Amino acid sequence: MHKLNIKPLSVNEAFTGRRFKTPKYKRYVKDMMIILPRLTVPESRLSVVIEFGFATAASDIDNACKQFIDCISKKFCFNDNRIYHLDVTKCVVGAGNEYIKFDINEYKKE
Repeated sequence: MHKLNIKPLSVNEAFTGRRFKTPKYKRYVKDMMIILPRLTVPESRLSVVIEFGFATAASDIDNACKQFIDCISKKFCFNDNRIYHLDVTKCVVGAGNEYIKFDINEYKKE
């Protein structure tokens, strides 16, 4: 593993001004609140595993993470600062076959 001695840059530090949610994003959140299953999330540090099934290889894996994490933290009532491990996988499945798979578990450092 490579270590870089630099402070990570937050989204708030990376952009100036206010960003507004698009109607498409608002619809996504509304749909997610309906389709996300009922889950009990551990009260401890969390490990989140996500697999995105994208239509094309041109999709950036990290672009979908923030919105999805915001949705699961809202639905399952936890602060996303409790996520200590994030495992994200990108699959290319073609248009019309897009999906998101995920799991939320207690983070146990090995």
